[in-house]
Amino acid sequence: MTTFLWGALPYISAAILVTGLVWRYRYDKFGWTTRSSESYERKVLNIASPMFHYGILFVLVGHLIGLFVPASWTDAIGFSEQWYNLLSLFAGTAAGVLAVVGIGMLIYRRRTTPAVFRATTRNDKLMYVVLFAAIIMGLVAKLTHAGIHEGYDYRSTIAPWCRSLFTLNPKVSLMADVPVLFQIHAVIGLLLFALLPFTRLVHMFSAPVQYLFRPYIVYRSRDPRGLAERPTRRGWEGIGS
Repeated sequence: MTTFLWGALPYISAAILVTGLVWRYRYDKFGWTTRSSESYERKVLNIASPMFHYGILFVLVGHLIGLFVPASWTDAIGFSEQWYNLLSLFAGTAAGVLAVVGIGMLIYRRRTTPAVFRATTRNDKLMYVVLFAAIIMGLVAKLTHAGIHEGYDYRSTIAPWCRSLFTLNPKVSLMADVPVLFQIHAVIGLLLFALLPFTRLVHMFSAPVQYLFRPYIVYRSRDPRGLAERPTRRGWEGIGS
């Protein structure tokens, strides 16, 4: 089971992610969208959406730093392990709480607004459950194994294992003694990656690059007199600004 979870499941998840993105782009290009429901309800959305997106962005940045920046690098710039632990504890918890409150409000809005609920697919419902579980388990794992003076040093176990996946030589033994809560969080995260291409979260892989090269849009004012009242003229005439 250890070999499967930490040596095979990450690659299975990555394969489903890449294959799903290619399939979605080729056969469901017009469905590559968040399917915005802003026209149905805005009051809650205008509060919950920024909270969730900023929270999840900070969570993602924290994970990238924690997993891919070795401790030797932070030590080299004079950022001690104690300071890193405090930053991870307080900033990470704040970002996680912000994301949880945001997604909680989004789920409440989706469930209590009939038009929004009818536009929710089964895949989206599953996505909300998995995403919510991933964030909650990350918070629980962090707060359970963290302290003001010292916390669980995942940069000596989980981080090296994660980096070893990119060298195609996964060090599964590093995950054997990792606390169970962190293991559950990691497994849910891998399942979330596999689920991304088939839900509205696929929009996170989009970038409006075409807007940099599209032609200018020309806006023309409409004649307030109306076309029917305009006298017939020969030749060319101005169209206004």
